Amino acid sequence: MTKEITKSVVDSAVASEKIFILWDSKTPGFGLAVYPTGVKSFVFGFRTPEGKNRRITIGKASESLTADQARKRAKELYREVLNGGDPMGHKQKRQKALTVNQLLDLYLESPTFAKKAESTKYVDKGRIERHIRPLLGKQYADLLSPDSVRRAQNDITKGKTAANVKTKARGVAKVTGGKGTADKAVLVLRAAYSWAVSEGILKDNPAASIKVDQPGQRDTIMAGSEDYARLFNTLVQMENELRIRQPVADAIRFIALTGARKGEVVSMTWSYVDQSAGQVSIPPNKHKTGGRTGKPRVITLPVAAQAIIARQPDGDPVDYVFMPAKGDGVISLAKPWRQVRKEAGLPAALGLHGLRHSLASHLAMDGASSAELMESLGHKQVSTTMRYIHFAEKSKSTLAERAAATALAGLAESLGKPKADIVPMKKTKP
Repeated sequence: MTKEITKSVVDSAVASEKIFILWDSKTPGFGLAVYPTGVKSFVFGFRTPEGKNRRITIGKASESLTADQARKRAKELYREVLNGGDPMGHKQKRQKALTVNQLLDLYLESPTFAKKAESTKYVDKGRIERHIRPLLGKQYADLLSPDSVRRAQNDITKGKTAANVKTKARGVAKVTGGKGTADKAVLVLRAAYSWAVSEGILKDNPAASIKVDQPGQRDTIMAGSEDYARLFNTLVQMENELRIRQPVADAIRFIALTGARKGEVVSMTWSYVDQSAGQVSIPPNKHKTGGRTGKPRVITLPVAAQAIIARQPDGDPVDYVFMPAKGDGVISLAKPWRQVRKEAGLPAALGLHGLRHSLASHLAMDGASSAELMESLGHKQVSTTMRYIHFAEKSKSTLAERAAATALAGLAESLGKPKADIVPMKKTKP
């Protein structure tokens, strides 16, 4: 029986007691095998030079392998037969080809990945293990198509990979989907393929053409000092009612006032803090861009942020500034932040990273140059067309105060006192 094999034909094919093959009417050797179990696979049949009939499986019919994609592969195999080739031999070679899982393993062991900051490596590994591998891992790396990547992106957006994952440190990690998660997973896959292409392992990057939102493009930010006042008032109220620990509340305040990344704040140890200079210096291997720049990330603190540091309990250089309630891990902010955000009446889409972008946005509106923004927020990129901007200590302190101006206005309002009454740091840690 012959018929043009299309998506509708594949979908409507019904299994019987025995395997049957529907041969395509347009492409020689291309067929759809329907098994009694209901499994449907695209196949290619051919005759060897010795006159023996052979059939190989192109792949299981699914969203990852459509009829059009399988037909394209069948045409390639047919040309190979016409040229005297042996598709069975090709299949044996194919069995030795890299899968996406194997490609990702190589990428994770590469010097390129090793240069990333520890926090970035941790997050990227999570996206690989919890989103990319389950959806694409078993496919051959060199046959992965942009359509397959796009379908995986849509599946992650819809929450197909969402799960509760057991962890050693916290017990259970809630893996969610969504547009942002999907886009970031695509960016990780794109990076892995870019590395493979640069190393000569593969020729093409199927994730290169996939549209993703640029980081920060969809972030919700704090509208103005009124939002900050509600935030700081809520933190004070929750502290007074013992519904939030002071280190947690202070870590959130610190992010709002400095624009530091959450990962930088929760992992900050006393060895990073120079209280006499009013600065925090994060080592290159501990911040996002350090692997590319080889330089520490210096955060110059406004007076209010200095006061937050000063009121934390003394600790050794290796101790975290914002101590967790128990255990050896870092302080957890995600769950408390959701409650704070709700009670403060802030937008549901506002994440902790949105506090960072809020500060950057208000600084930009205050007239800061792009160079100042890059220096203040640690957005350093290695480029032959860019020079790093080095500010004098006084200039950087002034910039920090400008950056926090809107947040400070809200903080002062919540405290009912002038901004000048906020006390700076008072001592130097060892």
